[in-house]
Amino acid sequence: MSHLTSSEPNLRTTPFDTLLIANRGEIACRIMRTARLMGLKTVAVYSDADANARHVREADEAIRIGPAAARESYLNIEAVIDAAKRTGSGAIHPGYGFLSENGAFVKALEEAGITFIGPPASAIAAMGDKSAAKARMANADVPLVPGYHGDNQDDDLLRAEADNIGYPVMLKASAGGGGKGMRVVEKSEAFQAALEGCRRESKAAFGDDRMLIEKYLVQPRHVEVQVFCDRHGHGVYLFERDCSVQRRHQKVLEEAPAPGMTPELRAAIGNAAVRAAQEIGYVGAGTVEFLLDASPGQDGSFYFMEMNTRLQVEHPVTEMITGQDLVEWQLRVAMGESLPCTQDELTITGHSFEARLYAEDPDQDFLPATGQLTRFALDLAGTNLQADQVRLDSGVESGDTVSMHYDPMLAKLIVHGSDRDAALATLNRALAALDIQGVVTNRAFLQRLATHPAFKNVELDTRFIERHEATLFAAHHYQPEEYASAALLALHQLAQECESNSPWDRHDGFRLNAPRTVRIALHDPKHAQALEDASPLVVVEGKRHPGDPEWHLTINGHAVKGQTFSASLQPLIGNAVAITLNGHRRRLQAQHDGNVLIMVDPQGETRLYWQRIDAIDHGQHEVQASFTAPMHGTVVALLVEAGTSVEKGIPLMVMEAMKMEHTITAPTNGRVEGFCFQAGDTVSQGDVLLDFAPGE
Repeated sequence: MSHLTSSEPNLRTTPFDTLLIANRGEIACRIMRTARLMGLKTVAVYSDADANARHVREADEAIRIGPAAARESYLNIEAVIDAAKRTGSGAIHPGYGFLSENGAFVKALEEAGITFIGPPASAIAAMGDKSAAKARMANADVPLVPGYHGDNQDDDLLRAEADNIGYPVMLKASAGGGGKGMRVVEKSEAFQAALEGCRRESKAAFGDDRMLIEKYLVQPRHVEVQVFCDRHGHGVYLFERDCSVQRRHQKVLEEAPAPGMTPELRAAIGNAAVRAAQEIGYVGAGTVEFLLDASPGQDGSFYFMEMNTRLQVEHPVTEMITGQDLVEWQLRVAMGESLPCTQDELTITGHSFEARLYAEDPDQDFLPATGQLTRFALDLAGTNLQADQVRLDSGVESGDTVSMHYDPMLAKLIVHGSDRDAALATLNRALAALDIQGVVTNRAFLQRLATHPAFKNVELDTRFIERHEATLFAAHHYQPEEYASAALLALHQLAQECESNSPWDRHDGFRLNAPRTVRIALHDPKHAQALEDASPLVVVEGKRHPGDPEWHLTINGHAVKGQTFSASLQPLIGNAVAITLNGHRRRLQAQHDGNVLIMVDPQGETRLYWQRIDAIDHGQHEVQASFTAPMHGTVVALLVEAGTSVEKGIPLMVMEAMKMEHTITAPTNGRVEGFCFQAGDTVSQGDVLLDFAPGE
């Protein structure tokens, strides 16, 4: 085992050959990858919920640190330090989230003689309190957004400050980050309710409910700069990333470099970021976040927003355009070495995108999803993509379970191209190559974002998803070609399921001396749980004569009457297939999750649920007038009294899952007969939450 040591012995650094990663999921696996390349032994920590997780399987050693709840395991400082001592770990890498920006943790490591892979506690404290950080940035001549960052947290004062700044304003948790404890307030009358919600989220997430207020820019871009400082006074910026495409203040798509940056603006924002880091005596990897005013007529004004004193989720796009391994930089700086490059030696090559893959359902207001990943893979075979163009940073594999206890991000898909257009084309092809089954994800939503004309044209700001909601969430209008392709795939699946060549055992419509005939009903998969109550979108009748390589398909449904296709299917490499309809050959990735057919190409995704026509029962069932939990979580608050009559859309209760609040509302006018749970209770997906009687 090699020992990595400081290049300058006079520095107070400690050599180490064993690294404990105080995190989980994809970031733990990613850190281990670099640590192994550097000859370090890796140690994982895990909760009861993660006993069989990928990061545990990949580590050289692993230590249990507590129950599933993060506060009793991954946030348990004493348990993490004890794990390091038990395994002889000389250093701890916190990843991001959890203890990565916890000053008390850093101080405890210093007392224990364990190296923290990150900045000193004083730097974390300086940026952890956003109000104090604003004052420090003003001293460093870093531009600031107008706002209130004071210690007086009186409700009336805060509202008066917001009124004085002018609406809209942004309420933010002073000790927060990651979109928690944040609200946009459009008018004075809505301020108090927003303040209470922010304080509740902030208290739960950070143990601190102090707020700051900032002017909310109507059309801002979120541009952040990757900075690095060592213990010798050197500081550089590794250029910028654009993270404007966000949902609920959490990033969805990131890219580097930020499009439309002139050399002068890049130097100005980069140098401002380095000044910010050096103002607080920073060491290691950090990200200085700015709002770049993208309003018409603006000249590229930018304003300091916050500094994240850790490695960022989106650091891979910076690695792709610079050719640098930022985790290796972190480890070497922690050992006392100088930065590997000077500013003049850093260059940008090409363009990179990162798409965050979440276990969530965009069509159900992004509710987190749980379950077992029966299949999770990136099938590049047949895509013409090279391994150096595509990178999948994942914390899961096929067979893993996605639980309710942690953030729902499964993986990050990172791509590189010679320019933005080339990288975007690669992103769309790589998204199509993802093979995910068993758990609902946001893959199709990512494709809609990446293929949106406004995104292609760099019409970016932090309200991108909100502004384009009508097109991003438009109902899917199936085309006859999609029905024909899905039916053909279903027929192919039926043929593969045949277990015998005997005509008596076949299930693919074989008839002696007659064409094979199979009738396939196709449904919208969103209604798959209610198929017994629903009519199919279409019925496709397929006929094929003995020896004929083509199926002859006839489609009948509400919007399609008697349309016919001559159809054939050719399996290619991996999940790729070629489908030919009336002489028009198309290539796509074809997957199936049970009876849900998934057809993906670089333009998007189509899902259809199929059944043999004789398997459908159209019997009617009574509709239950009760609500069920849409996901595993905890009841936060009951918002009405039992027996209350309510109107459609009125909030009834608040649940919390995966660090986010979800409000259950009345689907129609009616009466709340009673609640089945109280605030603080844990509920499972499918549990009845309340009894609701619809109005007459």
